[in-house]
Amino acid sequence: MASHIPKVGFVSLGCPKAGSDSERILTQLRAEGYDISKSYQDADLVVVNTCGFIDSAVKESMDAIGEAVKKNGKVIVTGCLGAKKSIIEKEYPNLLAITGPHALNEVMSAVHTHLEKPHDPFSDLVPPQGIRLTPKHYAYLKISEGCNHRCSFCIIPSMRGDLVSRSIDDVMKEAETLVNSGVSEILVISQDTSAYGVDIKYRSGFWNGRPIKTKLYDLAEALGSLGVWIRMHYVYPYPHVDDIIPLMSEGSILSYLDVPFQHASPRILKLMKRPASSENNLLRINKWREVCPDITIRSTFIVGFPGETESEFESLLDFLEQAQLDRVGCFKYSPVDGASANLLDGHVPEEIKEERLQKFMETQARISHKKLQAKVGQTFTVLVDSHDGDYAIARSMADAPDIDGKVFLRDGKLLKPGDFVDVKIESYDQHDLFAGPNV
Repeated sequence: MASHIPKVGFVSLGCPKAGSDSERILTQLRAEGYDISKSYQDADLVVVNTCGFIDSAVKESMDAIGEAVKKNGKVIVTGCLGAKKSIIEKEYPNLLAITGPHALNEVMSAVHTHLEKPHDPFSDLVPPQGIRLTPKHYAYLKISEGCNHRCSFCIIPSMRGDLVSRSIDDVMKEAETLVNSGVSEILVISQDTSAYGVDIKYRSGFWNGRPIKTKLYDLAEALGSLGVWIRMHYVYPYPHVDDIIPLMSEGSILSYLDVPFQHASPRILKLMKRPASSENNLLRINKWREVCPDITIRSTFIVGFPGETESEFESLLDFLEQAQLDRVGCFKYSPVDGASANLLDGHVPEEIKEERLQKFMETQARISHKKLQAKVGQTFTVLVDSHDGDYAIARSMADAPDIDGKVFLRDGKLLKPGDFVDVKIESYDQHDLFAGPNV
């Protein structure tokens, strides 16, 4: 009779950075011989990786913990909400353990305490690229943990700590392993990608027998040599970001930049304590486009921040019209427990925040409509993600997974996820493009 192999259930919530933490925990579990259960009922215990950035995320995480407790009972909580241990303990006092984010060792220690480690696991239980939550053809590459900034609306540093950059050789080794496993796209993530290496004074490492600095440009250049799509996320608009734009123009990395501008008013940005708040972002955007005309710029903004006046909101709309950004997300300001912005004067009434959000999105919708319309008749290289009947669902260089639009390709049922194909755009809707047969 075969011995029982202990099974761990896993629930992963939050952003790609939290997802990267989940992948590391899952990889270690499988490396040690644990099975991963797809149901609460079959699991010997459940790990819930939480998010705690905004109120809605806290509620989602608390609900997920409650569901795991109800359906299994043996629960380990980790992730950003775990940094607020008292909140969780008040609602669920009988959890097996609670850890904060980026806590692989602590989670594994809790698993070992409550679930006997399998006997003599074999190393080939885990593929070289580890266990991933993404499809096989793309992967997130987290280059650092934590953040040195203290934005007044954000509590991430209190949860994840100050910036800790991974060594360049370690990052490149993981990137090579991913490419060798068949990954077609690598998405670079962190809390502050622009600051990569500043905590270790851009210390040099070695890759392919040559010295290479732990720095954004050197990382982008090295990743660009791997022959796959490289997409940059969470890039603050520091001056040195200008250095990587020529790499985009040359095609070494994707001409795509995810830059969270958050607002256009210098006074509001100062109240937000945003890094690079004094930079002329419109000037910088125009310079980027001079070097790389087809660059796609994605950003996020907050409306209704404490003290935001009507004229400052109007200046934000004016910024949108001038910047002509390609991909934009917007959030109403929401007080987060522990954020210093809660102490600011002039909190904006909820109904005004909602009105501003709607007006913001209407303005950006008109901009997006024109940009999508301009793509009709053009030919683009797309990466196939999945299928829907006879349609292949793909993404262009301008589209990051889950947050941007898609390209629906008719007569694409023979294409496989991970395939690159050139297509001609025939039409569009509010968010997505529709393409004809392969060019």
